[in-house]
Amino acid sequence: MEEAITFRGRQIGPQQIEFLRDLIARHPEASRRRLSELVCEEWDWRQANGALCSMVCRSLMLLLHRAGHIELPPPRSQPVNPLAKRRRPVLEEAIDQNPIIAKLKDLRPLLRIEQVRRTKSEKLFNALVEHFHYLGYTQPVGEHLKYMILLDQRPIACMSWSSPPWHMGPRDRFIGWSPQTRRQNLHLLAYNSRYLILPWVEVRYLASHILAQIARRISSDWQSLYDHPVYYLETFVDTDRFAGICYKAANWVLVGQTTGRGIKDKKHKVTLSKKDVLGYPLRADFRRHLCREGLHEE
Repeated sequence: MEEAITFRGRQIGPQQIEFLRDLIARHPEASRRRLSELVCEEWDWRQANGALCSMVCRSLMLLLHRAGHIELPPPRSQPVNPLAKRRRPVLEEAIDQNPIIAKLKDLRPLLRIEQVRRTKSEKLFNALVEHFHYLGYTQPVGEHLKYMILLDQRPIACMSWSSPPWHMGPRDRFIGWSPQTRRQNLHLLAYNSRYLILPWVEVRYLASHILAQIARRISSDWQSLYDHPVYYLETFVDTDRFAGICYKAANWVLVGQTTGRGIKDKKHKVTLSKKDVLGYPLRADFRRHLCREGLHEE
């Protein structure tokens, strides 16, 4: 291997290839999983929460194996993909669908926002999104939170937040970070992946009110679950379907538009609908936190 390649921000050249070959030779009984853990420990290749990047490392080693640069041991098993066999969420209880038509000021004292990730209410959240959101339910990948909004004890809305897209031109230009700081600090963003107001709820200004309330608490909720805050929120709005009025009413900023090519595009052709990219800084000094080097967070 004469030229270095870049994989997830890590430079892989002749020296690294030689290290991998030597490590494989020194551990002839090790599985591919164990080898990836040894590599991560040696390179101190870790996620923001300190966990080893072993899955990413296995992808790198498989890439190098297929290119003939290293020779991995045969796989010992074919792991089951739990996402491929995941059952679609099912509503296991009757939901009160009687219309709610009211003014926000009258309902506000009864509104309650609950973070239901890793709680007994998460199953109901998943089922509501599956049955009543036009995109259905998709299990978020990576760090994520799920909020259920209740009127007294009755669900009226759901909102999920997950790890953001790896690269998004309009957002990256708006923040002004370098590729290196983006790779380092991307976990300090949260992406609004689903927002559902249940179809029998007609309360003017409710959607923007919920956005504002969650913006006040999401960073501390993220800190509680994942041991770090978030400083910036983002989402996409499919303008063929929606105008994004509730986001604009909650002071979200239009930072640009997607290209419509998707993350798997290789032919540089528009195959998807273009979407508005909206952002919401949680602090006035969000750029200082997102563009700095190092892992220290306040």
